[in-house]
Amino acid sequence: MSASSQNITRLLLDWRNGDQTALDRLMPLVYEELRRMANHYMRNERRGHTLQTSALVNEAYLRLVDHENIEWRNRAHFFGDAAQAMRRILVDHARGRNYQKRGGGAQQVSLDEAMTLAGDRAAELIALDEALRELAKMDERKSRVVELRYFGGLSLEETAEALGVSVPTVTRDWNTAKAWLLREISKQ
Repeated sequence: MSASSQNITRLLLDWRNGDQTALDRLMPLVYEELRRMANHYMRNERRGHTLQTSALVNEAYLRLVDHENIEWRNRAHFFGDAAQAMRRILVDHARGRNYQKRGGGAQQVSLDEAMTLAGDRAAELIALDEALRELAKMDERKSRVVELRYFGGLSLEETAEALGVSVPTVTRDWNTAKAWLLREISKQ
């Protein structure tokens, strides 16, 4: 474990044990990694997405630090939870956009704006989220592997560390989950 990873883990443990100043020291250390993760997420979104990378980072961070009883074990656990928070934010955002497209809060839009909405990948993201929920019912770990690798952009090694399993296990889970998800999404 690198010095930076050890420092992040130490600050997480200090914060969990009641040291409120640890949170202030933690943010500068994790911000760039959270931004990298958010950039990875946003690369998969359509051009002109209304949610900006910095807003995704800030919202995820707020959700992470707002929880009272989270007991992060280490850096990998923290970033695993961050990946999950970012996924939830994007799915919630996509659902909100679909609500708007279906007439909720109806407003007139130009033809150009309508074309942009038609090209929206929100439906794809929602379909993937639903398939991941089904996968999680059958195998929670495989679902987390997809979440960490695809949404979080974590490497095989980082994913293995976050889940406390070996790299070969992550590789098997990743390959199996991708095949299962492809089959499930193609049914829809």
